[in-house]
Amino acid sequence: MTSDSFYGEVLADHNLHPLHRHEMPDATYTCKGLNPTCGDDIELNLVIEDGIIKDGSFTGIGCAISQASADIMLELIIGRTPEQAEHLKELFMKMIGGEISAPELEELEEAGALQSISKMPARVKCATLSWRTMGELLKKEQK
Repeated sequence: MTSDSFYGEVLADHNLHPLHRHEMPDATYTCKGLNPTCGDDIELNLVIEDGIIKDGSFTGIGCAISQASADIMLELIIGRTPEQAEHLKELFMKMIGGEISAPELEELEEAGALQSISKMPARVKCATLSWRTMGELLKKEQK
């Protein structure tokens, strides 16, 4: 199996069988994100208690890339501190910008499956929507 086909399978699996796509009425923080270019629209929900992201979910509509990216992101940040989640967001943005090192890429785990998006400028906003929304949510959490 080639690396591209493996990454394609990761994206397809997270798009077709998302673990974190559901309502979350007990969320302690909620933030909406919109990509006006293509109409992707998500609502990100996090439960942050005792300095740890205990749970998270998303709802909304969007292309396969935006939906898979949101699910992968949540899988990566649940169980971490908001500071760790912010660090991962920064690494993700570096990756999408084509500026990530191999050790940094390893920190992103499955989110590295979206690395090829850096070569598709029209899809960058799709891949980064949930990550940017998380950044806004974490700013709210800090206040």
